[in-house]
Amino acid sequence: MTDQSLHEAKRTALVLAAAQAFVGAATPITISMGGLAGSYLLSTDKSLATLPVTSFNIGVALGALPAALIMRAVGRRNGFMGGCIATFAGGVVATLALFQASFWLFAAALLMVGLGNSFVQQYRFAAADNAPDSFKPRAISWVLGGGVFAAIIGPQLAINTREVFAPVSFAGAFLSVAFLGVVGAVILSFLRLRKEPVETGPPAGGEARPLGVILSQPRFLVALFCGVGTFALMSFVMTGAPLAMVGCGFSPDDATLGISWHVIAMFGPSFFTGRLITRFGKERVVAAGMFLLIGCALVALSGIALWQFWTALILLGIGWNFGFIGATAMVADCYRPSEKNKVQGMHDFLLFSLVAFSSLMSGQVYNAFGWDMLNWVIFPVTGLCLISLGALALRRRRTVQSV
Repeated sequence: MTDQSLHEAKRTALVLAAAQAFVGAATPITISMGGLAGSYLLSTDKSLATLPVTSFNIGVALGALPAALIMRAVGRRNGFMGGCIATFAGGVVATLALFQASFWLFAAALLMVGLGNSFVQQYRFAAADNAPDSFKPRAISWVLGGGVFAAIIGPQLAINTREVFAPVSFAGAFLSVAFLGVVGAVILSFLRLRKEPVETGPPAGGEARPLGVILSQPRFLVALFCGVGTFALMSFVMTGAPLAMVGCGFSPDDATLGISWHVIAMFGPSFFTGRLITRFGKERVVAAGMFLLIGCALVALSGIALWQFWTALILLGIGWNFGFIGATAMVADCYRPSEKNKVQGMHDFLLFSLVAFSSLMSGQVYNAFGWDMLNWVIFPVTGLCLISLGALALRRRRTVQSV
């Protein structure tokens, strides 16, 4: 590793971290304000209030594979800047939809913002691929650190711009999403990435196996179930939380700050989660995430004071971090390098499809049964995840004993 390559890797990671801080800030704005704005645009039946947030998640899912293809064709730098254009366009259309009081146009606009966010998901991989092996973990951590700043920048923008165009509520907040897209494009214009080497010879780790063979591995199935379960629960509770807080008499600003603390809790532990996995093992970290999610439910069910909402959301964020990162590491143990693309693509499709469904159901369940029911759902899902982890550990122990 030369000093020049390390310097370039650090520069790349810093540029991508800055882009994550600004373009990524569109996500907490969308999450905290999307459901509230959806409720604002609907008349009497509020059951579809979280559909715009669902549209955002669908956009992320639909954009995952096209984003990879676009960047392969035009390069990551140009692809990332194209994602900023999608974010900008989505913010502008969302603002127009609020002025026109069009719920469905607003939902379509957040789909566009989601498409832009699908490029943001690739920032950490670009940082890692551009870094020497010894710097890869730090490069990923730096980019994830940008997510912590995004959790502050987004909500503060939303709070300070929400009523700029009063009496049209929320229009200013979504126009700030367009502003974030512009800032992100400017930052990414300074990005310099090295050319990826062309691989020759046989694939590392052996030839790719059929997808069915990979899916049939018990460890893969448990990891997939725990990862998707963690992410879907997080989306389910997080999407309904702003509606519940406002419904309990708190202001939209209080709800936005709650989401801010939640997103900080999602990304903040990333700086040491890897060390915890190394020390205690992937399965134990996933299990710890499940118990944190249970703690979230217990706090949320204990009352409706503001501190209880915020504490529950913080526990939800940390639980997501441990559960999802640990499960992702388990998934990575189950495929060869030559199988990476198809396995990750299938994993992300299932993940974001269920996340989108859970965000839609969040509004339906909240409207029909209230905030408490959103949290009761946590118990059976985490229980099944813990049982599956226990069964996997028991199976592994029996395998070791039989050898």
